[in-house]
Amino acid sequence: MPRLVLIVDDEESIRRSLSGALKDEGYRVATASSGMEALDAIRSARPDVVLLDIWMPEMDGLETLRRIRSESPDQLVIMMSGHGTIETAVKSTKLGAFDFVEKPLSLERVLVLLQNATSIQDLTRENQALRKRVDRDRVLIGEAPAIRQIKDMIHRVAPTTGSVLITGENGTGKEVVAHTIHALSTRYSKPFVEVNCAAIPEELIESELFGHEKGAFTGATQLRRGKFDLANGGTLFLDEIGDMSLKTQAKILRILQEQKFERVGGAQTISVDVRVVAATNKELRLEIQRGNFREDLFYRLNVIPFVIPPLRERKGDIPLMVSHFLAESSRIHGRALRPLSQEALAALTSYSWPGNVRELRNMIERLTILSGPSETGPISAATVLQHLQSDPTGFRASVEAGPPLSMEDAGLASKNLRDARQEFEREFILKTLKEHDWNISKTAQVLGIERSHLHRKIKSYGIETD
Repeated sequence: MPRLVLIVDDEESIRRSLSGALKDEGYRVATASSGMEALDAIRSARPDVVLLDIWMPEMDGLETLRRIRSESPDQLVIMMSGHGTIETAVKSTKLGAFDFVEKPLSLERVLVLLQNATSIQDLTRENQALRKRVDRDRVLIGEAPAIRQIKDMIHRVAPTTGSVLITGENGTGKEVVAHTIHALSTRYSKPFVEVNCAAIPEELIESELFGHEKGAFTGATQLRRGKFDLANGGTLFLDEIGDMSLKTQAKILRILQEQKFERVGGAQTISVDVRVVAATNKELRLEIQRGNFREDLFYRLNVIPFVIPPLRERKGDIPLMVSHFLAESSRIHGRALRPLSQEALAALTSYSWPGNVRELRNMIERLTILSGPSETGPISAATVLQHLQSDPTGFRASVEAGPPLSMEDAGLASKNLRDARQEFEREFILKTLKEHDWNISKTAQVLGIERSHLHRKIKSYGIETD
């Protein structure tokens, strides 16, 4: 799309002649005859570059520039003046102007400045996109069939503008999927703005999303742009959208339908171009039945659904993740890269991981940090079991109140990886059942699995519960 240039000058002849010349050069053009009109135009149209005259009645160009920099710090502004002095040029630059051009305007000079300004803008956006693309914390790891399908869907969906709804338990990687969709989309050079709907108080959520006008409520001492405004042209990630109130849901629905909104306390309608990616750990269809979520908003968001499986359903990916997180943690914390022994890997694979990928990452980081700088060789199973046992979610690896269970005690020393994993899981389930007086429901809750899934495990391992 051609660049949008906003011309701000109180002389109609200059606005008209400069508009015609820039349109002939392929630019889109908007005009304003005063500083206040310019501020309104920047809020609604968001031009790439502003050509701003200094000498204007009521609010001059320098004061307008101050207001622009306060509200839109990244806005590129080129100052124009028929009474240019070195002092004025220096003052404009100190206030944040990109450059200064004297009247009568030279079209060639103006075009060069516009080209320079937009080139710098492109480089800035490219660098921002590059940093996001190489962010090591946002990598979708795994080769399980479900993960392969998700990766394939991301590549097909990312270039489109369809709304996305990502569901899954906490820690499964919903945010990673959202970031990847944005990074592979045509909007990658535009902002990716995140909002945790569950972390914002109900009385502030509308101001956070839509912004507010000065004086809209007590404490609103200046205009504030909301997340939808900041994400214009890019992607807005609404995390934990299932925790949003019905009132706010109605406004979100309107924006998705019309791509328009008003700030809190404002009457001006602001148009935006935002792709919404939403995520939740709740079952929204059940929330709809309970009256907690709007059905029409669900169908508007659920254009492209992603369901992220929990880690316990793709344990075959754990070795890949462990390898990745070990390399990452060693690099970040300056530790020698120490792999895990086969028995240690079996212990990690046998664990149910109620905290999913986030919990696994934290565990590997803990093992890396607590490894002494002089320690070498693989991390042992005993070390892994010790830390799993100390986890408050309760991996019961000890015998009653005794010391951590060793590989020999568990009967794993002479077994291959598959047998070790199965034997370890059987012993783990058996001990947890004993600790909870053979109560299936309590044991399933502690293990972080469904009751029916625990029944199948008990049957497959031949555990007598009578």
